Amino acid sequence: MMKRREAVEKILDVDATMQGTLTFKDPVNLRINGSFDGTLDAKGTLTISETAIVKAEIKGETIIVAGRVYGNIVAERELKIIPPAHVTGNITTPRLNILEGAVLDGECHMTTSASHSTGGAKSVMTADELAKYLEVETSMVFEWANSGKLPAVKDKDIWKFERNKIDEWIANGKVM
Repeated sequence: MMKRREAVEKILDVDATMQGTLTFKDPVNLRINGSFDGTLDAKGTLTISETAIVKAEIKGETIIVAGRVYGNIVAERELKIIPPAHVTGNITTPRLNILEGAVLDGECHMTTSASHSTGGAKSVMTADELAKYLEVETSMVFEWANSGKLPAVKDKDIWKFERNKIDEWIANGKVM
């Protein structure tokens, strides 16, 4: 007897010009074909098509870029940059695939999959990792770091946060 597949694949194709914050709590295959300006936080697969121009901080599980992206990208599983893609920003991912003809103008931070779990706690965290750790929005982490309320080190244009200093900051009741 064959069982009918219960899970229906969710696909969202965005052709419009959009601005703001898109957050998906459930896995969805999201494809951006137009312009987007803001923040993207996706579960599942996020595809930035050849025709897309995205100015955003992007976080997702699996991310495929073929268009233009201006902003930082954090891919928890994998990031593929395929021609004619042009990415201007820093990337963080455990698996990276940049095909010939695609351009990356920024820094690459390779992580291990374990670094995203509590078992493989990293001694230095990115702003996105710290936001997840503190259970606040990434924008709040940047605001605290820029105002000096949070122990942080700026390396070039990247904020870095030492876990032991953050834990001490929390223990001293400095959390806003």
